[in-house]
Amino acid sequence: MTTEEPIVDSATDWVAKHIRTYVDSGGTKGHLYHGLPTLLLTVRGRKSGVLRRTALIYGRAGDDVVVVASSGGSDGHPAWYLNLLDTPDVDVQVGTERFAARARTATAAEKPALWQAMVTIFPRYEQYQAATAREIPVVVLERVHTPAAIDVGPA
Repeated sequence: MTTEEPIVDSATDWVAKHIRTYVDSGGTKGHLYHGLPTLLLTVRGRKSGVLRRTALIYGRAGDDVVVVASSGGSDGHPAWYLNLLDTPDVDVQVGTERFAARARTATAAEKPALWQAMVTIFPRYEQYQAATAREIPVVVLERVHTPAAIDVGPA
């Protein structure tokens, strides 16, 4: 993703306000939202091709970041999740740190532990799961590490 492209923030007013605080402060404000750790996730729209940004509660799994595609327990997946299924290369901001990541849905084997970790952070996820027949996905955002430059000596 290029930084020159315009980014469309969430259409939900309170989320857009939270994002604006986060962005305007360079991540020094907004990382904690009502005491919950939040990140900014930028994905490419699967239909529009436009970059779209939202704020999400997150947890950590080693060097990776974990989010939940709960959509408040609605019957449909959130748009950001559908978008990253098409284009898993995303941008993430956690506090003042920004990095590229590749998103993937947690495997059946790893999901129970990740789900429990996220429920510990935000217990309402259990209510959201109870409110819908769909299985709420847990998403792992794996950092994209760029290879170090190789010094080949003088040209």
